[in-house]
Amino acid sequence: MTILYVDADACPVRDEIYRVATRLGLPVRVVSNGSRPLRSPGLPNVEMVVVSTGPDAADDWIAERIESADLCATNDIPLASRCLARGARALAFNGREWTPDNIGSALAGRALSQHLRESGVVTGGPPPLSPADRTSFLGALDRLVHAARRPRAKAINLRSPDTQ
Repeated sequence: MTILYVDADACPVRDEIYRVATRLGLPVRVVSNGSRPLRSPGLPNVEMVVVSTGPDAADDWIAERIESADLCATNDIPLASRCLARGARALAFNGREWTPDNIGSALAGRALSQHLRESGVVTGGPPPLSPADRTSFLGALDRLVHAARRPRAKAINLRSPDTQ
């Protein structure tokens, strides 16, 4: 079963994730570091996970548990890279899919921005999420969930009756 992991501390699309997951009958793990309490949506398929407040604690929790049929919603590029390394899928909150083809340049851009900030150059943050970004996220989430479910379904269908 595909599980949706949510890097929740700065996630602006939790409600959209809950709607898609509920419609598709998927479990959701909403992971936060406890520095800011999150309201539970009260849905049976949504588990609120609070980890320690240490640096990257939520990222570590997700990266240790995510599997190839799963999907992580995150804007954290290093976490997305860790998810991809485990064979899972990763999606930014604006609908951008993180892939093996684009994660390297994203990590390099992140490192450059960090260096510029440390050098005193003001780089600014990401733009606010627009309605078009939310629409893009919903479309990509639906597409990636279906893609994540496909390989497992094919594997089950290809088994001979003797092995079932």
